[in-house]
Parts: sequence; structure tokens; C-alpha cells
Amino acid sequence: MSDPIKEFEEMYFKTLYEFYEKNPEAKVRTGDLAEALRVTPASTTEMVQRLAAKGYLEYIPYKGSMLTEKGLVHGRKMKRRYRLAEMLLEHLPFEGNQHVTACRLEHAIDDNLEAALTVYFNNPTVDIHGVKIPNMSQDVEDKILGEGKVLIPLTDLEKGLVSTVRLISANQKIIGNLNQQDIQIDCEISRLSEEEFEINGKKILISPTLAELILISPKE
Repeated sequence: MSDPIKEFEEMYFKTLYEFYEKNPEAKVRTGDLAEALRVTPASTTEMVQRLAAKGYLEYIPYKGSMLTEKGLVHGRKMKRRYRLAEMLLEHLPFEGNQHVTACRLEHAIDDNLEAALTVYFNNPTVDIHGVKIPNMSQDVEDKILGEGKVLIPLTDLEKGLVSTVRLISANQKIIGNLNQQDIQIDCEISRLSEEEFEINGKKILISPTLAELILISPKE
């Protein structure tokens, strides 16, 4: 069993992921990483070597480091949690420093809370600044759906089948319009034809563009 990831290690994952977002192919120089984290180059070198030994980083002395696929999973997770924390603070009567507080909250968010925030905000794709939010990890998706199940867009639902709406990846205006048609989380929906669907015995038309935003889990 692997050791639990510590908070200071999470900071390295998130910061390296931020470099990855800017240039996925580039190695991050130790000095640049130390400056971004506001720590000494010596302590950064030590941590980079430690994370590389665990398989989270690819590290070449004097050239820099980059996240491996294993490390990217954690980098995405931490950046996603930071951006979800920002969204949560934006919806609260909070007057403090949003960035600093979100940085603290990201370490307190576990898979269960991330899943709850994902559902609450309808699986947001961009944060409050319009910046892309990394996709949820498989373990969080399993928390929402149940292990082994998958989310598919409504466009992929076959005619005659029934499914459950799990998430709506859209802004609040679109979500509000869909809610007025009884399209909301946990409702059951069936496909009658290309653009015609049925919810609660009511037939409605949903364009392919909107249907792409509605994520469902087909009923077994």
C-alpha cells in the first residue's frame, strides 16, 4: 500500500500541472519551480528527486522535470479541486482573499466532497475566470455513478431506451431553461426519435447541441 500523499506534495503536483497547462511537452527547470512555489532550489531539488523515485515525475538533472501519467492524475485532481473551491467561494457571501482561501480548501477536498461539488455545479467545464477545469478522475466519476458505470451524452442514447440524467455541463442560464422543461439531475429520460424525448410522460424536443451537454447513465 502506497503512502498517503502529503499536502506539500500536492502543492508540487498542482504547480507542475500549471506549467503543464502552458506547455505539455516542456520540462520545468528546478529554479522556475522553486520560484513558483516560493521555496529554495535545494529543497525543490530534494522534493523533485523524491517524487521522481515514486514514479510521479520524470526528472533529468540540470534539465528539469515533468509529470508522468501517474503524476498528471494527481496534478489534474489538485487543479480541479482548487477551481471548484473558487466556485464554491464565489457562491458564498465570502469577503476574504478568494485565491488564498481556495488554496487552503483544495487540500481539504476529498473524493466525496469533489463528487458532491461536481454534481452541485453540474460538472462545470470552466471556472469563474473562464479557464478550463480539468476533467474529473475515474474514482470521482465512480463516486457519482457507482463503480463500473459511465457517463455518456444524451446524443448517444439509443431510441426506446431509458436513462438517468446525472450532470448538465452548461452555464446557469441553460441549466435554468432545461429545468423549466423538467430536465434536471436524477430525472429519467427516454428517446423517442432523433430530437424528441420523453420526461414524466411529457414529450419535448432537445437539439443535438443541447443534448451533448446533458450527461446520462443508461438504465440496465
